[in-house]
Amino acid sequence: MKGLVKVLATVFVVVVAVFSVFFIESTNNKKSAEQTIDEWQILWMDHFDPDMTVGQLEKEKGWINVRADDKAMARPEGAASQWVRIKAPVNSEGKAILFKKIYGYDIIAKQGDHKIYESHREYKYGVNVVLLPSDSINKEDPIYLGIRSPVRIGIQSEVYVGDFYNLHNMYVKSSLSDFIIGSSLMFIAFTMLICAIFLNSEYAATWVSLCLIILSCGFIMITYSSFLYSTYGEYGSIYVILFDLSLFILLPSFSFFFEKVIGSGYRSLIRKFRTFQIGYSLLCTALMLINIFTHNHIYDLYRIASATLLGLIMMVQFIILITTAIFYAKRGSKEALIFSVGFAIFSVLGLGELFWFYLKAEYYDLFLWKWGVVSFLISLIVIMGKRFARNHEQIVEYSRQLEMFNNELQRSEKMEIISELAASVAHEVRNPLQVTRGFLQLLSEKNSSSNQLYLNMALDELDRAALIITDFLTFAKPEAGKVTTLNVLEEFIHIEGILMPLVNLQGGKITVHIPSDLHIRGSSSKFKQAFINIIKNSIEALDGEGEIDIWAHGDDGKVCIYIKDNGEGMEPEVLARLGEPYFSNKTKGTGLGLMVTFRIIEVMQGNISFTSTKGVGTEVCVSFPSVII
Repeated sequence: MKGLVKVLATVFVVVVAVFSVFFIESTNNKKSAEQTIDEWQILWMDHFDPDMTVGQLEKEKGWINVRADDKAMARPEGAASQWVRIKAPVNSEGKAILFKKIYGYDIIAKQGDHKIYESHREYKYGVNVVLLPSDSINKEDPIYLGIRSPVRIGIQSEVYVGDFYNLHNMYVKSSLSDFIIGSSLMFIAFTMLICAIFLNSEYAATWVSLCLIILSCGFIMITYSSFLYSTYGEYGSIYVILFDLSLFILLPSFSFFFEKVIGSGYRSLIRKFRTFQIGYSLLCTALMLINIFTHNHIYDLYRIASATLLGLIMMVQFIILITTAIFYAKRGSKEALIFSVGFAIFSVLGLGELFWFYLKAEYYDLFLWKWGVVSFLISLIVIMGKRFARNHEQIVEYSRQLEMFNNELQRSEKMEIISELAASVAHEVRNPLQVTRGFLQLLSEKNSSSNQLYLNMALDELDRAALIITDFLTFAKPEAGKVTTLNVLEEFIHIEGILMPLVNLQGGKITVHIPSDLHIRGSSSKFKQAFINIIKNSIEALDGEGEIDIWAHGDDGKVCIYIKDNGEGMEPEVLARLGEPYFSNKTKGTGLGLMVTFRIIEVMQGNISFTSTKGVGTEVCVSFPSVII
């Protein structure tokens, strides 16, 4: 429901903006003109004779009074041309006259017996903008316009009278916006095509299809506008060809882009329809070439294929695409939702104009559709941008995971090396150490007191070496030991009793707050060994008086145990290396204690994490699966 509200709100904003632009443009036109002519007379004729004199036209009967708002004047049966008689305004001397829209292929303007304007078009584009300069007009004689057209014909707007330069600006601005928008789209498309060189094949096809859509829309806007035809009319036949070719390229490119970005639709309907469109566009292109080389001998057939039938195909295409987009949007596709929003704007403006076009008996030039096209293209660019953004996010995520896997691999390799080393060396070293210790102990008992100090030091160092070898074996072959159900509080009471003398010697204190109903599965001796190692590190980190807080709680099937001290803390780079073999920030540390602790917790299916701030302290969180009793 929220998505529908956003769509309707967007459509409303765009429609209001477009009509505001249209209203401003109409207001500026009236300000540029000093006078307007909104009524004239027309005469229908069954032939077109540009050489008819004013006297002959005056003798003709059947002149009809017409107003500017009566644009849908019915064309009589057999009428081939139309003559228009306009009375020059009283104050028109020295003023130019602008006909902003005249439908016709051949146009001639006369005043008296002098031709003041003449235009003849071989190509099939009938919209004309005619500006008659001030030096060719007088206020005495009416102006006669002869117009020939087999389709739409006649003056379809008010006639403006005023200063030549003001009207010339209006003349230029009337269609310049279409030219600017179309040129901008073409520039964007060409720039994007250059960028496509640097894309891989997976994205290049979709990117190029979007470029072709934007490029085709740019050409359609420029060649549909009357600006080029009125300014550079000698190339009009080329403009018509470019318009048709752009349309033939646009439709299959549009379907291809939709297929690649959103989906191929139900039973690959979009893919099948796109294949049909490519074939039909090639057929229309072939008919166009034949029509050009035969000098419009098959124009009627070509018009049916490229206008009537192609229009029906466009309607079917839009229905299929919007239905498929809505289907994918309901399934959670954001690209389909964006496409639906853009297409809704285009549909509201386009269908509204088509309705008005047929209501006016085709005496209406479509202009709102270009704003719908721009809105729609923006939605397509947003879709493509979201796809690139999503791919970038995936690449970043893959890079992060790759780094994590690489770190894990390095850690595993180190662990494997230490395990193999411990398993192969520990047993071989322990036996001669035990023999050496035995002999030293005998010597100590029989020796004099003068050498007793040295013998005791040798025994202590041998015991320390034995402890290191025990840690090696614990790391190399971690065993769960005798697994039982452990009461966490009872285990920590024992641990506290073992470590309390060491804490008192350091000048600190331990506080334990653990509920009595927390239970886990594991080996009591291994559990104690792991947490004694952790708490000993906290004790050694205390600087004089300090506190070590131990608490625990049950959370979502887990028992979480926390150990927090207010000791010296650690830097982030030290924190990141905890648990690595041989890494220690203590002068007499072997770097094996925490490594063994990590392996014990891992064997008991637990997790351990550290948070620390230099100068503030360290907090350790260890979690195990809980057992309900």
